[in-house]
Amino acid sequence: MNAPTKFPLDVEPAAASGKAVPTPADLVITVRDQRFGREQRPSRWWLGGDPIGSAWHNALSATFPRGEAMFIESVKAFRDGASPKLEAEIRAFVKQEINHTREHIVFNTAAEAAGYDMQKIDQRLEEVMGMIKQRPPIVNLAATIALEHYTAIMAHEFLANPKHFKDAEPETAAMWRWHAIEEIEHKGVAFDTYLHATKGWSRWRRWKLKSLMMLLITQSFVRNRWNDTLDLLAQDGLTGWKIKAKLAWYLFGTPGVLRKIVPAWFAYFMPGFHPWKHDDRALIGKAESEFPDAVLAI
Repeated sequence: MNAPTKFPLDVEPAAASGKAVPTPADLVITVRDQRFGREQRPSRWWLGGDPIGSAWHNALSATFPRGEAMFIESVKAFRDGASPKLEAEIRAFVKQEINHTREHIVFNTAAEAAGYDMQKIDQRLEEVMGMIKQRPPIVNLAATIALEHYTAIMAHEFLANPKHFKDAEPETAAMWRWHAIEEIEHKGVAFDTYLHATKGWSRWRRWKLKSLMMLLITQSFVRNRWNDTLDLLAQDGLTGWKIKAKLAWYLFGTPGVLRKIVPAWFAYFMPGFHPWKHDDRALIGKAESEFPDAVLAI
């Protein structure tokens, strides 16, 4: 394992632009070059023997390699003219996302080795990425900030409530915690890039685009992850209304990750929203102290 690379971001006065900067001046983005699942791959139902929870997270993971590549490209497209602080944020963001992509490729390969056909999910994503390339870059950046908000608020829930992975195989749980830690650290990067890219826009125009994209992203995110999870469950022979009810309970009942993030989802539409208006870095320190396998070499 390479030593963690820290990116201190206080490289310019916080109020250089004449406005308050919501991103904490003392924020440090740490690139933790972790590797998981090399010696022992996750089992088929790695989340405490639960096919529902395992399938949901497998479906999420299937989206990350292509999705995070899109995040990187959409942010990099607007780095010209960025302040030194934002340039540092973007470099750290890219390094973290590259590592996340690598580890989820390994995880997805393990799911295939366990007997799942992940190609249907990947083919759908490939088609979506083809359409994305035809859209204006600012639209892709607006989609990125919406999806980054989803990853950040789910990461918060995963770290705030360890019950989500308490029965999971330890190394796989460590991988998800590691990813969650870094998603929280860089949760403001794409948003700050969006503010930079639209600095000549009116507040109404900026709010309208980000809000419309969040509504569209929410519709496609929930629908596609639901269908992807049911597809994986069907490969286990688990179909019918009872399985759909169990999946709905998993997402909206207990442990209820989608139910728990609803207030943070609504906050996105508030005037003056910024991801760092909710400073949850304490969760990072808590996770790193309680779960040393999230930051130490496996």
